[in-house]
Amino acid sequence: MVKITDVARHAGVSPSTVSYALSGKRPISEETRLRVEASIRELGYRPHAGARALASSRSNVLALVIPLRTGIHVPVVMQFAVSVVTTARRHDHDVLLLTQEEGEEGLRRVADTALVDAMIVMDVQLDDPRLPLLRSLDRPSVMIGFPAEADGLTCIDLDFKAAGELCVERLAGLGHRVVALVGSPPEVYIRGTAFAQRVVQGFTAAADRNRLASSVHPCEAAPGAAAAVAEQLLRKQPALTGVVVHNEPLLEPLIDAFEQLGLRVPGDLSITAICPDELAESVRVPVTSVALPTAELGARAVELLMQKLGGKTVPDATFLSPRLTERASTAPRNAP
Repeated sequence: MVKITDVARHAGVSPSTVSYALSGKRPISEETRLRVEASIRELGYRPHAGARALASSRSNVLALVIPLRTGIHVPVVMQFAVSVVTTARRHDHDVLLLTQEEGEEGLRRVADTALVDAMIVMDVQLDDPRLPLLRSLDRPSVMIGFPAEADGLTCIDLDFKAAGELCVERLAGLGHRVVALVGSPPEVYIRGTAFAQRVVQGFTAAADRNRLASSVHPCEAAPGAAAAVAEQLLRKQPALTGVVVHNEPLLEPLIDAFEQLGLRVPGDLSITAICPDELAESVRVPVTSVALPTAELGARAVELLMQKLGGKTVPDATFLSPRLTERASTAPRNAP
C-alpha cells in the first residue's frame, strides 16, 4: 500500500507538505501542489478515510434516512437506495443507511456525532415531526418528498399531484366517465405520507374537472386484498371502466381479479398506474403508467447535497414532471 511518505519521497517534499496539499490547512506554492498531485496520481495513493476526515473535518459519508414503516414497498425503496449509493460513490462518499423508525431521535443521534456530513431524508409526511430539527441542524439535508410547509428546506420529488391528474386525464380522453383510484395501504394515508396524499389530490381534482364519477380506495398490498377491492368497486360503481393504481404489488393481482369478475383489460376496463417503468412493462397486460423515476430522484438528491456541501446555492423545491407511457392496458371506453 502506498503511504504518504512514498508520495513525499516521489515529489521531493516532506510528508507534512503532502498533508497540507491534501487538507489545504496551510498554503503551499502552486508548483509544489501540482507536483504532489502528480505523484499522488502516478503512485495511486488514496488517503486513509479516518486521516482524511481528521484533516478536512469531513467524514465523506452521507446518511440516507428511510424508515421502513408498514405499507412501504421495499423493492422501490431499494431502487432509491441504490441510486443514492451509486451517485455518492462518484463523489467519493459512502452512505450510512438508517432504516429504523426513530424520528427526531435518530436524526439527532447521527447529527451529534461526526458520522455523516449531510443527510437525505425519505418517507416524508405532510406534517412531518422531523422538520424543526432538520431546519436547526448545522448539516445540510435534502428531502425526497414535500411536506405541507417546506420553507427553509431543500426538497425534490416527482410531482405526484400532477401524476394523479395525468392518469385521470388519459382515461377521460379515452371517454371513460366512471373511475376509481386503488391507492396505497391504509396506514400510509393515516400517517399523512406526502406522496400518497398528493396522488389523491391530483386524482380527485382531475376527476372533478372532467366531471367524472370517482372514488378512492386504500388497499393492502396483498393478492387477497386486490380481489376484495375489485369486487367492492364493481358493487359500488357498476359502470366503472377506468382504474388508477398507486400500489405497485397490486398491478397483476388486480388485473387477475377483474378478469375473474368478467371484465377484460382493456376491452371492458382500462388501467393506468404510477410505478417504475420496468414493473409496468413486466405485467401480463403491460400497463399504461406514469414512471416513478427512482434513479433520477436519488441521483439528483445527492447532487443537491454535494452542491450544498460545496457552499453553493440550490433551489428550495425541485419537482420532476410526470411522464406517461401508453401501453396495452388502456383503450377507448366500450360505450353501450
